[in-house]
Amino acid sequence: MKKVYEGKTKDVYSLDNGNVMLKFKDDCTGKDGVFDPGENTVGLTIEGIGKANLRVSSYYFDLLKDAGIKTHFVAANIDEATMEVLPATVFGHGLEVICRLVATGSFIRRYGEYIADGTVLDGGYVECTFKNDALGDPLVTMEGLAALGVMTPEMFNSMKEQTLKITKIVADDLKTIGLDLWDIKFEFGYNNGEVILIDEIASGNMRVYKDGKIVDPVELTKLILDR
Repeated sequence: MKKVYEGKTKDVYSLDNGNVMLKFKDDCTGKDGVFDPGENTVGLTIEGIGKANLRVSSYYFDLLKDAGIKTHFVAANIDEATMEVLPATVFGHGLEVICRLVATGSFIRRYGEYIADGTVLDGGYVECTFKNDALGDPLVTMEGLAALGVMTPEMFNSMKEQTLKITKIVADDLKTIGLDLWDIKFEFGYNNGEVILIDEIASGNMRVYKDGKIVDPVELTKLILDR
């Protein structure tokens, strides 16, 4: 394998068969040792969270496959903390797509004068940010993405539609074990011209509450898998 990218929570390798291998790490985004999926820097390391996130990702990718939603997922090796995926081209230099079901986190930091923390966002609110730590992951609109040549409006609409469908599948699954999804972060790319979900669906990329209190990523993974 040849390392082609070193990320915050995963390293990326190219495989001889043309696919890509993701190596999950135990690093989590946050600040001052506190987990926060909305932060853009590594804030803490939790032993075993890489393999745990891989197990959760595999579980949800299988759910999406059953629902007829195509992703980049091929196979996972839990013992090695690796996931084989289809090659996909990222949008721009990397784009994050956030679906918010409840207003909190960075959404409140930006718009708190208009909306209270914990307000339900009916139907879900989808927003995009460029992956750029130096600029604080700036927000970008569909029109902005088109003007910059990052993606067409048709690609954006496909991405948004998939985001809402995937979020509902994850939220409905969490609801069966008494958990409430507040927001979740995805990444998309394109493979043979088709927009597909890439990266992962793991506890470190979602904000989940139980009985009004946020669930930390280790506990969340345990609740998802040990049902």
